[in-house]
Amino acid sequence: MSILKSLVTIFVLGIFLTPRYSESAISCSVVLSDLQPCVSYLTSGSGQPPETCCDGVRSLDAATTTSADKKAACQCIKSVANSVTVKPELAKALASNCNASLPVDASSTVDCNTVG
Repeated sequence: MSILKSLVTIFVLGIFLTPRYSESAISCSVVLSDLQPCVSYLTSGSGQPPETCCDGVRSLDAATTTSADKKAACQCIKSVANSVTVKPELAKALASNCNASLPVDASSTVDCNTVG
């Protein structure tokens, strides 16, 4: 009887002590904070993006590790891109010009369901 009691105790403790992993998405405020230095470049710039912009792009790239993060970042970027007119060629090339691999360009036409 004492062995059964010990096994039950171990099982119950295991349930409560097992870490819970959840896929929480990045917040839009983090996405906006990272990409804010890119706004003037994307709307009226040319050539290579400024280093402050690329720092933000690389930071966002590092922060979007899960599928949920990528979809959330995409939705945030898309919603902002709907209210700001960006140069499409700069938006499409932003990540590669910053040596990053964001899952989405800064465009209002991207399909966020395909991201992740």
